[in-house]
Amino acid sequence: MKSAVKPHSSALLARSLVALTLATMLLGANAGAQKLAARTPRPNEPSAEDIQRVVDQAYARFKGLKEGKNADYIPALAKVDPDLFGIALVTPDGKMYMAGNNTTEVSIQSISKVFTMARVLQDSGGKVFIDNTGVDATGLKFNSIVAIEENKGHEMNPLVNAGAITTTSLVGGGTAQAVWQNIIDTYNGYAGRNLTVLEDVYKSEAETNQRNRAIAMLMYAYGHISGDPLQATDIYTRQCSVGVTAKDLAMMAATLANGGTNPMTKKRMLDAQHVPQLLSVMATAGLYDDSGIWLFNTGLPAKSGVGGGLIAVSPGKWGVAVVSPPLDKAGNSVRAQRAIEYISSVLGGNPLAAGGEPMSASGRR
Repeated sequence: MKSAVKPHSSALLARSLVALTLATMLLGANAGAQKLAARTPRPNEPSAEDIQRVVDQAYARFKGLKEGKNADYIPALAKVDPDLFGIALVTPDGKMYMAGNNTTEVSIQSISKVFTMARVLQDSGGKVFIDNTGVDATGLKFNSIVAIEENKGHEMNPLVNAGAITTTSLVGGGTAQAVWQNIIDTYNGYAGRNLTVLEDVYKSEAETNQRNRAIAMLMYAYGHISGDPLQATDIYTRQCSVGVTAKDLAMMAATLANGGTNPMTKKRMLDAQHVPQLLSVMATAGLYDDSGIWLFNTGLPAKSGVGGGLIAVSPGKWGVAVVSPPLDKAGNSVRAQRAIEYISSVLGGNPLAAGGEPMSASGRR
């Protein structure tokens, strides 16, 4: 029998199988997240003192790391202090552990894609993604036009730009202002406070987003965007310019770790049935071209942004975030990856590891 499979289809199939396996495992973890605070900790479970010690250790270990450089294709991002470094971790009982700078805001950038997807999941369910762009890793660059042309906008996901702009267009409201209000209300609910747009970043991005406009027009041409594609692009640009701290991002990640309920406000943001769907896409497409190596090393669903933020979720255990602007060639924060890898390895955060047993703060099991 002749095969019509394209060269990278086997890789996409493998990633899809990983996503399905992860979703199955995460569903069980999320189901127990709400009971975490009430249960008696296991003898080898890290104490609050242990967690703070590990966060402090990660900060001390990587504070002096000088690898990577700020994104400069958006002029405003090149001006951000490259020494900015903050870590925050939030557990499902609402306890927060921090080190470094947790007060300076950076633009959320592509991390916003996760929470706009969450809004559409909550409002419309997962089928809307299956029927529209899909939820597969493309195997190509995050802003690839070739990826759109290859399958006429299908076989993509909401974390690449074509899928993300399309996802923004799926948010209800009708008018641009109403759609934007729904998006920012969603972000506020996950963060547990009112967030605002960094207008200098928005202006800088709006002046340099010609490629995203072209992507939106192409998705419109193929029927994925039914409304005004340029309006969708502008709202998408605005959502990427929202200002967040490491503390904000950690709370947003912890809401997912807690099965969709904000650990601090107790507000339900996402039905538990949708959390594994969201985390599965984060696992297979969250760190641009290095999503596979990140998942291989950590097992953690995660999402990065070129503003220097990175979030990761250990379902039922914690959400963690790091802000550090210098990026590697794939567009992911260098310090953030190293810090989260360290924290997760010591605290036993990998959801794919048998047992998921934590080490002690000294690194011993």
